[in-house]
Amino acid sequence: MNESISNCDNHCIFCKIISGKLPASRVSEDDEYLAIRDVNPQAPVHILVIPKLHLPGVSEFEEPAQLGRLFQAASKVAASEKLSSFRLVINKGADAGQTVYHLHIHLLGGRQLSWPPG
Repeated sequence: MNESISNCDNHCIFCKIISGKLPASRVSEDDEYLAIRDVNPQAPVHILVIPKLHLPGVSEFEEPAQLGRLFQAASKVAASEKLSSFRLVINKGADAGQTVYHLHIHLLGGRQLSWPPG
């Protein structure tokens, strides 16, 4: 198993994708993150940027630089998708719409996005 997901309980779908146990449409990857296409896209471009370190949510980050690198990765993916405008979303908790308890950023683009989002 990938050392960066060794703190996972093995029930996390994203950890299974990161380790290669489950397939996904991979967009980009480096040592710290994996970007995949969302299986239920909410926009023409809907990519999930997932840290390889298993953290249940954004509040569990202990090193701010890690979160900054994750946002940089999302911006890099947006550029590779040729998006001039995009939205980055992190859901924290059930009331916010979080369904997978492994931190991830939703990268949405490819059409005009309305506001407010919720």
